[in-house]
Amino acid sequence: MKTIQIVEDEITISRVLKAYLTKNGFDVVQSYSGSEAMKDYRDVQPDLVLLDIMLPDGDGWSVLESIRTLAPTPVIMLTALGDVDYRLKGLTSGADDYIAKPFIGDEVVARVQAVLRRSGPVYDTGSVRLYGDLKINRQSHTVHLKGEEITLTPRDLSVFLFLADHPNQTFTREQLIDRVWGMDYEGSDRAVDLAVKRIRKSLEEWPKEQGEIRTLRGLGYQFSVHES
Repeated sequence: MKTIQIVEDEITISRVLKAYLTKNGFDVVQSYSGSEAMKDYRDVQPDLVLLDIMLPDGDGWSVLESIRTLAPTPVIMLTALGDVDYRLKGLTSGADDYIAKPFIGDEVVARVQAVLRRSGPVYDTGSVRLYGDLKINRQSHTVHLKGEEITLTPRDLSVFLFLADHPNQTFTREQLIDRVWGMDYEGSDRAVDLAVKRIRKSLEEWPKEQGEIRTLRGLGYQFSVHES
């Protein structure tokens, strides 16, 4: 049974979310503040976090940042603010999805299920490939650069592993959404650009003569390497 952590200070909303998630087979932990959220997160280690942006002792951005320092747990942001800047901030900060209030309970459950599916293992067969200082282990779904493991969110890791599984092939945003996000994804293709931007930042120390994530203008993205 998957465990979902709800971080929401409005008790009524938290109860409604819990009822819908419990009905659909999830175990639910409720937190009502940022400080309580991090304590519960460490104790429970949930499979996904539903995180409200407006909290009584701060905001969801700081909680998201704290979670990202610990693990790549999927996070869906909840907020009454519908401004596009907040949605982009959430995606840029490493959130996996964004739901604006008011929302329908069944929609939240569907989003949770979709994010959990995307966050699952991408590859079943195991092998290790080396591209200079970059080591990709497809069996353990890990990436190491110069001996240090790179921590990516589940979504970003899925994007990277998919591109790495097809070296020197170019994929459009639409193809990546279809192959990585899935047909049920309803967000903007801007999410692809943000994911690639974060991946590139994580690979800053990878020498370009060994490989890189290339942008081919008008065509898409490519994991460009010299295969040995």
